[in-house]
Amino acid sequence: MKKSAENALDERAQLLLKLLVERYIEEGTPVASKLLAAQPGIEVSPATVRNIMADLEAQGLVRSPHTSAGKIPTDRGLRFFVDSLLSVRPLDEAQVHRLQLQLNPDLSPKQLVEAASNLTSHLTRMTCLITLPRRDQVVLRHVEFLPLSGERVLVILVLNDREVQNRVIHTHRAYSDSELTQAANMINREFAGLSLLKVREALLESIQADKDRMDSLMQMALDVASQAFEPSDEAGDGLVVSGETNLLDFAGDTGQVRKLFDALSRKGGILHLLDQCLESPGIQLFIGEESGYQVFDDLSLVTSVYEVNGEMAGVLGVVGPTRMAYQEIIPVVDMTARMLSAAMTYS
Repeated sequence: MKKSAENALDERAQLLLKLLVERYIEEGTPVASKLLAAQPGIEVSPATVRNIMADLEAQGLVRSPHTSAGKIPTDRGLRFFVDSLLSVRPLDEAQVHRLQLQLNPDLSPKQLVEAASNLTSHLTRMTCLITLPRRDQVVLRHVEFLPLSGERVLVILVLNDREVQNRVIHTHRAYSDSELTQAANMINREFAGLSLLKVREALLESIQADKDRMDSLMQMALDVASQAFEPSDEAGDGLVVSGETNLLDFAGDTGQVRKLFDALSRKGGILHLLDQCLESPGIQLFIGEESGYQVFDDLSLVTSVYEVNGEMAGVLGVVGPTRMAYQEIIPVVDMTARMLSAAMTYS
């Protein structure tokens, strides 16, 4: 909100705008000046309220959807309300306790993200989006290679001390049990304790080195490991979505719903938007067109960053109508992100 518009509002105008936004969020219909004039603490006539509403409309804070209707806030008016007039309600003890129970530190990172997404969607009755921890936050602790039939190998990855992933890869030739054991021992010796991103970068550098100067064990290990550490959603850069059906409750029309479902299924644009949120800690709020992402033009997005071992690792967000109950949504997003960070802390 620009300072000039903010400074132009006296206490009475701010109170009337606050009452109008709160009424609009609750009922979703235009608010008449006569109704505002009848509210406790408003000791002026409906005519005076109309004049103040006209001033607010001239500043772009409210608008009339119809000629004879009352006023509704614009996205700019909602931004001023959130920045200057909003009173956030803290979570009650029951909600906090439920978050603590569901976000069990013994769960794997992906399970924690899924639990946080489901719970946030249930508490807010909105659609929740959470990015998985970035690949530079997923650390290799141990790897094992087990031979399967043909030219297939089972890869067992132990990540971040408590997450185990199994992958099946196809190799250039069949390897014996002893060969794979030697290869795994070399990978564990050289790369254990590094992030998957750094492991893959090191493998690519080794593959591009002079193969004539490599021994057979190194070549074999690279053959297997280069596929074992291919990027995947399990290892980060993925998106967990919960409460997609809630879109049907607040989206304006079926066309908008289809666009939203399509955007959620493709993920790319949404991931790019959420990645931008990683640059700033704490709550971030995009109202309407502020997100710069067209499918969210008539919606609001509330996000917060969560951490892994004190470093920003992913983003938790809630998508809903611009008339969402911000005073209730913001503390849910904030507290869930904090508790997810605590559960993601590795010893």
